[in-house]
Amino acid sequence: MRETKFISILSKIATVIAICMYVSYIPQIINNLHGNYGAPLQPLVAALNGVLWCIYAYFKRQRDWAVFWANFPAIIFGLITFLTSFPW
Repeated sequence: MRETKFISILSKIATVIAICMYVSYIPQIINNLHGNYGAPLQPLVAALNGVLWCIYAYFKRQRDWAVFWANFPAIIFGLITFLTSFPW
């Protein structure tokens, strides 16, 4: 029983930290929009990684919502950062 509570708390903390990691793309997005373009490869790979983990978490027999929500922001922020990394 203690392990279950520990894992539940750990999954919530890990989810928040993962979301913070992807939200930290916001300064790079702002820099990109102001003409200080960053490298596009890392955010693209982060977005693809997020897609794969979300698919995995959603289609498991017992959905893993902590994994899903921890990786969903990677799709959004990774793609936005990637798309703004080019002087269109």
